[in-house]
Amino acid sequence: MSDLRIPKALRQKITEQARHRCGYCLTSEFVVGAPMEIDHLIPLSFGGPTEENNLWLACPLCNEHKSDRIAALDAQTNATVRLFNPRLEKWDDHFTWSENADRILGITPTGRATVIALNLNRPSLVRARQAWVTVGWHPPKE
Repeated sequence: MSDLRIPKALRQKITEQARHRCGYCLTSEFVVGAPMEIDHLIPLSFGGPTEENNLWLACPLCNEHKSDRIAALDAQTNATVRLFNPRLEKWDDHFTWSENADRILGITPTGRATVIALNLNRPSLVRARQAWVTVGWHPPKE
């Protein structure tokens, strides 16, 4: 989505709350050197407001994959479940890192559905994470 509708002060507040990283894949704005986008957790198309409690930071690719979705299929249970909400939920409750920290593993129906729906293990990001691990930039420290 375009950040033109988000007042600068609100964008800065959300960026700081999110610690300058994507709420879904945890990629840091500082590592990639490109600005993150503001995601409407409940999309505008579903009546989601442009207010602090409905906004979070997302990298452009996660935001693109999420699009206007709020739910997705969990392949393990074959149930449609809500997507992860980085403003309201803890990342560690739904996800963990693979042994070598290059892949995100969903550990709940919400986590698994979000990994697939947002393509959190896209090949280019997995390769980037592998490089970041070697220099100590990944996984993110809480």
